[in-house]
Amino acid sequence: MAHKFVGQPTARMEGPDKVTGAARYAADYVLPGMAWGRILRSPYPHARIVSIDASAARALPGVYAVVTGKEHPYYAGRAVRDHAVLAVDTVRFVGDRVAAVAAQTRELAEQALSLIEVEYEELPAVFDVDAALRPDAPRVHEDPKSYPGAFTHPAEPKVPNVCGYMRWQHGDLDAGFAQADQVFEHTFHTPTEHHGYIEPHAVLASVQADGRAEVWASNKSPYMLRAQLAACFGVEAASIRLHNLHIGGDFGGKGSQMEAPVAYLLSREAGRPVKLVMSYTEELMAANARHAARIDIKTGVRRDGTITAMHVDLKFNGGAYGAYKPMPNLNLHGADQAASCYRVPAIDIHSTVVYTNTIPGGHMRSPGCPQTMFAVEAQFDLIARALGMDPAQFRRRNVLQAGDASATGVQWPTVRAAETLEAALRESGYFERRGREPNVGFGIAMYERGVVGGDSSCALELSPDGQVTVVLPIGDPGQGTFTAVQQFVGEALDMSPAEVRIRIADTDELPFDFGVGGCRTTYAVGQTVMSAVAALREKLAPLAAQALGCAPDVLAWEGGQVSAGGRALTLAELAALSGGPVTAQVYQKLGLFPEQPDTNFTAQVAEVAVDPETGQVTVRRITSAHDVGTIVNPVGHQGQIEGAMLMGLGFALMSEHRMDDGQPLALHLGDYKIPCIADIPELNTVLLERPQGPGPFNCGPIAEAANVPAPAAIANAVADAIGAPIMQLPVSAERVYGLLQQRRRSQAA
Repeated sequence: MAHKFVGQPTARMEGPDKVTGAARYAADYVLPGMAWGRILRSPYPHARIVSIDASAARALPGVYAVVTGKEHPYYAGRAVRDHAVLAVDTVRFVGDRVAAVAAQTRELAEQALSLIEVEYEELPAVFDVDAALRPDAPRVHEDPKSYPGAFTHPAEPKVPNVCGYMRWQHGDLDAGFAQADQVFEHTFHTPTEHHGYIEPHAVLASVQADGRAEVWASNKSPYMLRAQLAACFGVEAASIRLHNLHIGGDFGGKGSQMEAPVAYLLSREAGRPVKLVMSYTEELMAANARHAARIDIKTGVRRDGTITAMHVDLKFNGGAYGAYKPMPNLNLHGADQAASCYRVPAIDIHSTVVYTNTIPGGHMRSPGCPQTMFAVEAQFDLIARALGMDPAQFRRRNVLQAGDASATGVQWPTVRAAETLEAALRESGYFERRGREPNVGFGIAMYERGVVGGDSSCALELSPDGQVTVVLPIGDPGQGTFTAVQQFVGEALDMSPAEVRIRIADTDELPFDFGVGGCRTTYAVGQTVMSAVAALREKLAPLAAQALGCAPDVLAWEGGQVSAGGRALTLAELAALSGGPVTAQVYQKLGLFPEQPDTNFTAQVAEVAVDPETGQVTVRRITSAHDVGTIVNPVGHQGQIEGAMLMGLGFALMSEHRMDDGQPLALHLGDYKIPCIADIPELNTVLLERPQGPGPFNCGPIAEAANVPAPAAIANAVADAIGAPIMQLPVSAERVYGLLQQRRRSQAA
C-alpha cells in the first residue's frame, strides 16, 4: 500500500541543531555553583585496598568533597548490583574506581586526586575465560551470587567466576550426531571492542538538601537510570528527575549507569551540583565494552553437506562486573541465535559469561551476535571446503525455507532466508567472479533479527493555534526515531511531517519508557505514538461531529483537517472548539518480545583483496541483502545499513581492544583503531520489501541487521583469498601475514 509520507526520503529533523552546534549534550550543561568531579582509578587489575589517606586532598582549598567506598559502600548495576560506586575493599580491574573528588575546577580536582595516598596489596588475577574457569582460579568475587539481582541457572556449571549462564536445546542431539557421516570441531576467538562513539560519558547531578535530585546524563534509557540510582542509594525513584538529552553516539554503550552514581554521591556530599566528564583515556580504560569470546562448535553433517546436529559452547569474557548487562539472566542474546538462519535438526547451545580482571563487558550493537555468527559462519566455510563443496552451495542446502522453524524451534510466520541469500549471491556476482583473480576472495554470512518491545509512553498535544506536538520519553542517539515519529503522525493526520513538532520529556512528565536499543524504538515508541494519535482523534471526534453535523464515524482526516459532507475544520478550529489545548497521553504495555515472533533476514557477500607480501586486507565490496518490512525513511534506513556495515568491518579488521595482564594497551583513539573514510569499500544494498512487519505501517527492524554478518563475511573472504582458515578476529595484516608465512612453510615442507 502506497503512503503519502511514510516511505519518503526525509531529512533528520534534529540534524540542523546537531551540525550547527545548537544541540546541547550532557557536558554542555552548567549550573550555578557547580563543582567538577574527578575519579581516582586503580593501577592494578586485582588488589586489596589496605588504606586510603585523603587528608591532604580534603585540606586543599577549593575542594568540596572527597569520597571513598569505605565511607559510602553503595553498589550499582543494571540487573545485578555487583559494582561498588567506589571500591569498598577490593579493586578488580585497571581503571576501577577508588575515590572521587569534587572541586572548584577540573584542574583543582585533578590536583586533589594526586594528593590521595592509597596502599594496595596485589592479588592474583585472571584475564581470559580459560584461566578464570579453572577449578583453582583466583576468585574475582568471593561470593558473586550474594549480590542483589544475581542470577543462577539450574544447569549452571560448578566452576569459579561464573557471572551468568544460559542453555538452549532443541531436538535429539545424540541421534543427530549418530546420523552424521562426519563431525567437525573448531574453536574461534573474538576480541574486546570499544564502541568508538564521539561523545564520552558525561553526567551532571544536583542533589538538594531535601533529597530531591536532578540528573543530566549521556544516557539513552533515563527511566532505567533513574531506577538504578534509586536502587543504589535506597531512595524513591520519584525523588530523582532525569533530563532527556541529545546523545553523541551510543551503539549500545550509553545504556548503563556508568559514572552517574559517583556524580550523585559527590553532589550529595558537596551540597552543590557536580559534573563528571570522562576523558577518552578513561573511556578506553573503564567504559563497558563488547565481550571478547571463545566459541567451540561441534557440527555433524552428511556427505551431501546436510547438517544433522550442532553443539555450541560460548564463553564470553564479562570482565570484572556484571553491572553493565541489562538482561536479568546476565547473558547475551546473540548466543541463542547460533545458526538461526539454517535448518539444524538438533542443537545444544551453552553460553557462559565469565568474570575476569578486565574492563567490564556491556552491550554493544547486537551484543553477542557478531561473535556467534563469526564462529558459525567461519565453521560452515571450513566444513564446505572439507566436503569439496562451494560455501554458497553448502548454505543453499541448509538455509531455512518457508515454513521451517529456527534451530531452537522458533516458528516465524514469514521466512525469507533463502530468497535473501539468493539476492546477495546474485547481486554480488559471486558465482561469476569468484576464483577469477589471485589473492581475491569472497565470503558469505547470514543473520536474522526481530524487534524488541518494552513499555513506553508519550503524549500528543494540540495547541490552540493548531500546532501538533509529540512529547517523547527518549532522546535520539542517532537511530532516527524523531523523524520516523513525524512521518507516522503526518501520515495518520494527513499533514506534513515537518509541521509536527517533537519535544523530549524528562522523567517527571511521562510515566515510563524502556529505553533506546535492541531495534525497539521505531517499533515500540511508534506503536505508542499511534495509540496517542487514536486517543487524540477520539477526544476531538465528538467536537468535530457536532460542529459538522454528522456522526463521528464518517469523519475524514485529510490535509491536516477533519471533514464530512463537504465541510471541514482545521486543527486550529478544532482546538478552539475545545476551549484550549487538547492532550492525549498514553501508556503502552508491550512485552519485551512480541506475542507472535517475527524476524527479518540479512545475507552478505564480502569481496576482499589480500597483499601476499604484507598481509594487508582491502575490502573491495560488501553486498548486503535485506528482507525488510515497510521502509519508513529511506535515507535513515540506508544510513543504518551502511553505518552498521562499517562497524562490522571494524570488528573484522582492526577494532581490537588489546590488554596486557589487564592493562589496556590503547588509551587514545590514535592507538585504538576504528574505520575511517579511507577504509570504506563499495557498499551495495539489496532490499526485498514485504508487506508484513510488526511496527506501524508494517515497518520492521534494521539497525542491527548489517553489522552482525559483516565480520564473518569478511573473514571468510580473507580465508578464501589466502587458502587458510581464519579462526580469530580481527583479521589484521599481521595476523594474515603470519598465516601466509605458515602456509608457505607447510608447502615447502
